[in-house]
Amino acid sequence: MSNGALAILAACSIFSFGAAAQTPAKEAETAIRGALARWTADFNARDTARICDLFAPDLVYDYRGFPERTHADLCGLLLQSLADRTKQFTYALDIREIIVSGDMAVVRLVWTLTTTLPGATTPVVSKEPGLDVFRRQVDGNWRIARYIAYEE
Repeated sequence: MSNGALAILAACSIFSFGAAAQTPAKEAETAIRGALARWTADFNARDTARICDLFAPDLVYDYRGFPERTHADLCGLLLQSLADRTKQFTYALDIREIIVSGDMAVVRLVWTLTTTLPGATTPVVSKEPGLDVFRRQVDGNWRIARYIAYEE
């Protein structure tokens, strides 16, 4: 085999290895984007059947001004809020960045919550920047294990 052919073969091998190395990260990013989009749609539709599925059982989160909370705390708050038919809630999602490393991923995002209260003519809009740490679970799904958020 000539040196030129060996160089081409080596370049193809490196390219193939690089492309293969990117595949799991891209697949994880796609899965995470899908999970966040599903959660947003479920929340906005008040579909509580899967509303807690985005969060890992060992979730710990910090929201500025509130005590540290767990999966049970968050699920209880979500279910209580969505059961309150006197208020209208809508979330919009702005994913700023997703960094994947093995079975962990970090998502920098901004949630915009629009709340319409009974009798109000103008809704209350709050922007909530945050950082979500996803972990691939035993079942293969990506779930939020930790997050930090605050209201602007």
